[in-house]
Amino acid sequence: MDCYAPKGAGLLSLDDALARIVSGFGPAVDTESVPLSHARGRVLAEPVTAPIDVPPAAVSAMDGYGYAAASGAGGGPFSLPVVGRVPAGTVFSGTVAAGQAVRIFTGAPVPAGVDTVAMQEDCTAHEDGSVTVNRPPKPGANIRPAGEDMRAGAVVLHPGARLRAQDVGLAAAVGRAGLRVRQRVTVVLFSTGDELREPGTPKPEGAIYDANRYTIAAQLQALGVEVEDLGILPDRAEVVRDALAGAAARGHLIVTSGGVSVGEEDHVKAAVNALGGIDLWRLAIKPGKPVALGKIRGGRVGGTPFLGLPGNPVSAMVTFMLIGRPLVMRLMGVEKTAAPRCLAVAGFSFRKKAGRREFLRATLGTGPDGLPVAHKFPNDSSGVLTSMVEADGLVDIPADTQEVREGDMVAFLPFTGLFV
Repeated sequence: MDCYAPKGAGLLSLDDALARIVSGFGPAVDTESVPLSHARGRVLAEPVTAPIDVPPAAVSAMDGYGYAAASGAGGGPFSLPVVGRVPAGTVFSGTVAAGQAVRIFTGAPVPAGVDTVAMQEDCTAHEDGSVTVNRPPKPGANIRPAGEDMRAGAVVLHPGARLRAQDVGLAAAVGRAGLRVRQRVTVVLFSTGDELREPGTPKPEGAIYDANRYTIAAQLQALGVEVEDLGILPDRAEVVRDALAGAAARGHLIVTSGGVSVGEEDHVKAAVNALGGIDLWRLAIKPGKPVALGKIRGGRVGGTPFLGLPGNPVSAMVTFMLIGRPLVMRLMGVEKTAAPRCLAVAGFSFRKKAGRREFLRATLGTGPDGLPVAHKFPNDSSGVLTSMVEADGLVDIPADTQEVREGDMVAFLPFTGLFV
């Protein structure tokens, strides 16, 4: 159903829109197995359990000398005979008796009888095969106990996580050569507008180059999805309708730019309503109020999701970050879709009307006290794409806030987190 409301009617909050995305959309793809070398950025589809303790035995955390703490009970420097050498990857046979030491290296299993390791820089080795511990550490120092990192049987990676470098490394640490992940989502993308021209082609008077499709495609690619680009469609209702119907059969999501307003030449909204329905229409945010979210019948069970972004370049990018990114991640099978954020000191003053949540483009610097400081970009126009190039992220101003004073703490959403 078309939820468009006339000017002056209540708008949907961003939080409510995100709640609808979380409750209304889930994984749209099956699973497959991939080697660890291809797992980064994919969405885990199985729990990963540690079959062993990691480390599997107590190991030295330093290069140095291992001994029983009771051997240096006096507290000052002491000397011990060195009875063995334990490199990483080897096992010392036997027991190190009280009053003896072994040369040991980082990662090497700690021999029986050893409960403390002194760092080599705190020791002096002698030609007679003994060592003097000049600065004895606390008993138990520099030993990593068995299972300190992971215990056998513990779930160390959970399904629904988008795999980062550290996650891949953790899987390797428990012996996994591959992982079961979600298949890649396919997104069908196109722009509408007779005024649009493809970059690299002649541009007649009154025309503009289509930047939106390329910025949106790049944002999609950063999420690891497959993008099918249909290019620029003319402002003709039958062309738009046929394109949407075909895209619904091929993609897991359809994304458009422009054509979701109320003008006579904005045909996308009408076509989506004819083929399915728009569930979300006007958001209480700035930039990006005209956003359409719905489904198109046919193709996939339950319909193919549709996301219609505004035509202004900044609005298109920001609404994709706020709405498109979590929607795509839900279709990918990601459980946690919240964008990372931090606190920053406002390096600007700003006033607005209550009622709409505003996202200000800003650069991030460092104040004299070492705290991050957000500096607002001077031009708020949703048509100034250079602002997105020069900014480092978005300052999130709550809907009920009417004034921000310089020095106030504000929420900052870095682009580095919104693009992944």
